[in-house]
Amino acid sequence: MASFALPVNEVFETIQGEGFHTGVPAIFVRLQGCDVGCSWCDTKHTWQVLDSDKVEPELIIGASGDTARWAHLTAVQLLEQFQTLYKAKHVVITGGEPCMYDLTELSNTLIEAGYSVQIETSGTYPVKVANKAWVTVSPKVEMKGGKVVIEQALHRANEIKHPVARERDLTNLKNLLAGMTKNLDVLVCLQPISQQQRATDLCIETCIENNWRLSLQTHKFIGIE
Repeated sequence: MASFALPVNEVFETIQGEGFHTGVPAIFVRLQGCDVGCSWCDTKHTWQVLDSDKVEPELIIGASGDTARWAHLTAVQLLEQFQTLYKAKHVVITGGEPCMYDLTELSNTLIEAGYSVQIETSGTYPVKVANKAWVTVSPKVEMKGGKVVIEQALHRANEIKHPVARERDLTNLKNLLAGMTKNLDVLVCLQPISQQQRATDLCIETCIENNWRLSLQTHKFIGIE
């Protein structure tokens, strides 16, 4: 059976700057395509998957940048490049919205080859991924795309990493957590949006109150991708 190809926007090696895996060397695989519509999104170039932006795979591996170009790559192709070019053993599949696609084959292939796999998703699509993959859900509520956070994604989450700008964002999170019927001990991290001091103070206060974790975007503080 032919391997399932995914639309890949960029592949690069760096340090994970957010959430539970902060500080871990990681290979990032950014997929093209997203219809959630977050106003503060810093990767809006990944939203559309246009044939006019499609390029050859060799132009994607090892490249990064704010462009809409993408290429179809299979799990085997990605694994071969990882083993040749990179030292990190943690792979972060992000987007865009990666869970628009079935990630089972890719995540299983990587895990069987000795990599750990993390998925970063908005929680608005069913999470189709290997059982051993770490799922980070950053719930996106009342965004322009009109998508809703689904129960399956919350229940599959190993970590809920919630972006916070104001009190309303915390209310949305607490409503989501109150509606969960299982996975009640999921790790919760609060992440201030754009390093705003007001948001940071609010997150610190709320983390202490609820025994949650603070997630700072450390890659932005130290100036790496």
